[in-house]
Amino acid sequence: MLGRRPMLMQVGAVCRDPANGQVLLITSRDTGRWVIPKGWPMEGRTLSGAAAQEAWEEAGVRGTIRPSELGRFHYSKKQDKGYAVPIEMRVYLLSVDSLSDQFPEVRQRKRRWFAPVEAARMVIEPGLKQILTALDRHDPA
Repeated sequence: MLGRRPMLMQVGAVCRDPANGQVLLITSRDTGRWVIPKGWPMEGRTLSGAAAQEAWEEAGVRGTIRPSELGRFHYSKKQDKGYAVPIEMRVYLLSVDSLSDQFPEVRQRKRRWFAPVEAARMVIEPGLKQILTALDRHDPA
C-alpha cells in the first residue's frame, strides 16, 4: 500500500526460572507498568541474541536463550512527541542461570518474579498475555 511505512520490529525475552517456572517482569522506565525486557534488533547479533542482551541490560539476567521464537504480538509504542508507532514484538524464551544485583538499568527499573498466569494479569498487551498464559501450561524452561 502506498504511503504506509513497514511495521517496526522489537525483540523481547521472557526470562524464566527453570527450577519453578516463574517469569521475571520489570517495570518500564516511563510508566512503571510491568513489561518484559525488550528492545531493538542489534547489528551483529541474532534476534534472540539481542533479546538476551536486553535481558541483561534491563533486568540483570544471564542465561540460555532459545533461538526459536516463543511467539509474536503487536502493540503501539508511544513516542516522545505524543504519537504512537506500530511494533511487531518477537519474543524469545530465556532460561535464567543467574540474576545480578548490578546491571546497566538497575536504578531505572524494578523487577519481580511471577507465576506465568499471574504475570499475564500484570501486563497490558493482549498478545503478551496470551504468550504468558500458554507458557503456564508448559513444563518449566
